Amino acid sequence: MEKLDWANLSFGYIKTDYNVRSYYKEGKWSKPRETTSEEVTMHMASTCLHYGQEAFEGLKAFKGKDGKVRIFRMRENALRLIASCQGIMMAELPVEIFEEAVIKAVKLNEHFVPPYGSGASLYIRPILFGTSPQVGVKPSTEYQFIVFVTPVGPYFKGGFKPTPVVILRSYDRAAPLGTGTIKVGGNYAASLVAGNKAHELGYSAVLYLDAKEKKYLDECGPANFFGIKNNTYITPKSTSILPSITNKSLMQIAKDMGLKVEQRLILEEELSTFEEAGQVGTAAVISPILRVDDLEENKQYIISKNGEAGSISTKLYNKLRAIQLGDEPDKYNWVTVLD
Repeated sequence: MEKLDWANLSFGYIKTDYNVRSYYKEGKWSKPRETTSEEVTMHMASTCLHYGQEAFEGLKAFKGKDGKVRIFRMRENALRLIASCQGIMMAELPVEIFEEAVIKAVKLNEHFVPPYGSGASLYIRPILFGTSPQVGVKPSTEYQFIVFVTPVGPYFKGGFKPTPVVILRSYDRAAPLGTGTIKVGGNYAASLVAGNKAHELGYSAVLYLDAKEKKYLDECGPANFFGIKNNTYITPKSTSILPSITNKSLMQIAKDMGLKVEQRLILEEELSTFEEAGQVGTAAVISPILRVDDLEENKQYIISKNGEAGSISTKLYNKLRAIQLGDEPDKYNWVTVLD
């Protein structure tokens, strides 16, 4: 293991010692086993390569002040992977195998968990894909499940600072009744062109509108969107949005902080009424939004008037981070503490 500058890690891949794998053959999943190999060998006609039978998850482990390692909401990720399997007809991975593989991968690479106070974390990437050779369009009969980990810094270079996002009406992230609600690679491939254009223009992400009417707010790049006004946490309701586990957690914390929580259709024009807004997801937790520019309609919505994160967003962020790090009691049973 090379000496890592924990406080200045980027959000990218760093080699660790082990990954953990399980295989589905003849209707059964194998017991998760570790390997040091970073390579995957598969048939050139594997269904993941030709028909996109692939799903993945993202979660994190943190080291607390007490030196213990905590994994955040592992079971929720396992259940969401099952939903993805159902969405593209893959063999469902049992929750028990998911959890065993994740814990094993973290323990085997525990010295890669960044120290408390560094601002970094151990990112955990479970991935499942079809491997049997097919030429006709039908589900695979064999699958491979892998969990690898890598230490990461903040997803956005500025950390918890407001950034501008852009509405690009010429692009859709996912179809309303397509795969937008499950975590499959094709959704992210479909977002690359628009995302790259946004970055070239100086924005952190694309705030997508609904694909049907181009009136309502949808996904925000690789994250969910939320807005704050009148002591209410408001997040879009849509048939093409991935249900973010971070967003789900923040909604619960917001309720306990005394905020109303609404999950509903949000007209684009309502952006002008929000006191705060942000992107939420595993990678960044909360990335506050500075402003939203609708370039094709020549509209601009200023969210942060002073260029700083809002007070409610800050409280939500700090509360969730405190639970992840073990600085506050986990009354929700969201955290798995490793022995």
